[in-house]
Amino acid sequence: MRTEAIDPPGIIWQRVSPKYITVRLVQWAVANLAAVAVLSLPLLLVLSGWWEWPPLWLAITVPAVTLVLALWRLALIPRQVRAIGYAERDDDLLVRGGIFFQRTLAVPYGRMQYVDIAVGPVERGLGLCTLKLHTAAPGTNALIPGLPAAEGARLREQLAARGEARLAGL
Repeated sequence: MRTEAIDPPGIIWQRVSPKYITVRLVQWAVANLAAVAVLSLPLLLVLSGWWEWPPLWLAITVPAVTLVLALWRLALIPRQVRAIGYAERDDDLLVRGGIFFQRTLAVPYGRMQYVDIAVGPVERGLGLCTLKLHTAAPGTNALIPGLPAAEGARLREQLAARGEARLAGL
């Protein structure tokens, strides 16, 4: 998907692996199912008669609304993953993401201080990694999650070499 307002013309975006959807689903499950379980405790206590407050309608509404919002976020995960992309240009790396609030970040190679790869247990199991670009200005730090491990290693070496060449003034 191309958005005319923020995408430079002529850019061919590289997408992250579709396997990254699985990573996001696991993250969603851990965070949201735990939240709904904790927010359902008052309901269980009210129904069992151990607690008089909150009123039954409130004890039902809070976990129900949380569950509905969690399911809405769940439905957005595949689209959010498809919105993540990157493009290597001569002088900088472009990183994009977002559905509702879209962002395209240009990181000049000469501003990169170091390039880092992180791998969590779910990513490791799926052969994925997250590339982190660190610059002098925290606002231009960038993440590219969901890269195949081989592509992440290639990109790390490529970006580090380009960054060193730009710093040396070559």
